[in-house]
Amino acid sequence: MPKKVRELAPLEVRALTKSPGMHAVGGVAGLHLLVGKLPEGEPDRAPASSWVLRVMVGGKRRDIGLGGFPDVPLADARRRAREDREAIANGLNPAAERRKAKAALLASAGRLLTFKQAAEDYLAAHEKGWRNPKHRAAWSHTLETFAYPVLGKLACADIETTHVLSVLRPLWGVGDGAPKPRVETGKRLRQRIEAILDSARASGAIKSPWENPARWSGHLDQLLAKPRKLAPIVHRKALPFDAAPAFMARLSAVEGMGARALAFAIYTAARSGEVRGATWAEIDLKAKVWTVPASRTKQGREHRVPLSDAAIELLDNVPRLADSEFVFPAASGKPLSDMTLSAVCKRMAVPAVPHGFRSTFRDWCGERTAFARDVAEAALGHAVGNEVEAAYRRGDALDKRRKLMEAWAAFLSKPLASKSDNVTPMRGAAA
Repeated sequence: MPKKVRELAPLEVRALTKSPGMHAVGGVAGLHLLVGKLPEGEPDRAPASSWVLRVMVGGKRRDIGLGGFPDVPLADARRRAREDREAIANGLNPAAERRKAKAALLASAGRLLTFKQAAEDYLAAHEKGWRNPKHRAAWSHTLETFAYPVLGKLACADIETTHVLSVLRPLWGVGDGAPKPRVETGKRLRQRIEAILDSARASGAIKSPWENPARWSGHLDQLLAKPRKLAPIVHRKALPFDAAPAFMARLSAVEGMGARALAFAIYTAARSGEVRGATWAEIDLKAKVWTVPASRTKQGREHRVPLSDAAIELLDNVPRLADSEFVFPAASGKPLSDMTLSAVCKRMAVPAVPHGFRSTFRDWCGERTAFARDVAEAALGHAVGNEVEAAYRRGDALDKRRKLMEAWAAFLSKPLASKSDNVTPMRGAAA
């Protein structure tokens, strides 16, 4: 019959730290304190000690770890040892069960993805596909300002409609003391929250069945007013096309690089940012073509712009800075600011903004010309047709668009009616 070990008291167990080796502490059969050797050169430092339960499992002796000492005190070590002996008596392997539980906990922790973590993962995965750095800045700003304070620390799987509404309602102007609605910001933020939660689901952090609490159709549209009801769409101010020739005549008399850039934008029906970032390397004066690279277009595709004779004449007269690659540089040699062209319109007191001249051009195409719609849309750099049609449309109708842009330049340069043109001679007057 095996010898029964005397049950040691806590103070006796603490004294064992000075004696390296395996020490039975009694109270539970097989419970030992494993005391390591004293660290060399560090006599004042306690050796590493841990609890071990020596027991037979499946006909083989096993040493099962029960934690370190003194983090796990004697009483807890004896309790764990009793529980493990009981489990073994029931045919279980305590060590294996603990490994399974640990793996499940780690897996659960992996699925416990917070909204902020999911947002950061989403940005990291998608930002390289965004051509404009301002896009990421806008995402980060709206998330940090409005979403993170409410959703940031919540697990994606735990986010409910009430949480999303807590973020969006102030932007809709809902609630006592709510500020003026910022519906456009709210619309974009809702879309971003929806996309982040969808990506969390795709990563496995959210399990089915599940419906995105930030979805609009059939869900939030029943709880929030439609954005267009709160903030009707306001189109950018555009000049009527019949007033464009007179404006171009006035613009030709205005000095400065901003005025020249605005005139070039009108002649080419291009976006302000494309014009301000234009470089001489993009322009082939001999072929009369300006090639805007894909990295600088809204559609993400290279856009060839046929240059009318009027646009070429304008370029021939633009002063070049030796240390700048840009066609319309600021005094510093860098691109003009995004407000420069707008400032020209304001100084001229014209009821339009630079981007509005694209609408002026499009209205003129539809009302005064017989050019096909696709040609006009292509001149604006818009995608024509659906994705399938675009895949088969290899050409960009450059020759047709060249005729269109020459006609546009001719319209802009047409002579203005003089006051004498409106005088009707009196009957009987001398010839």
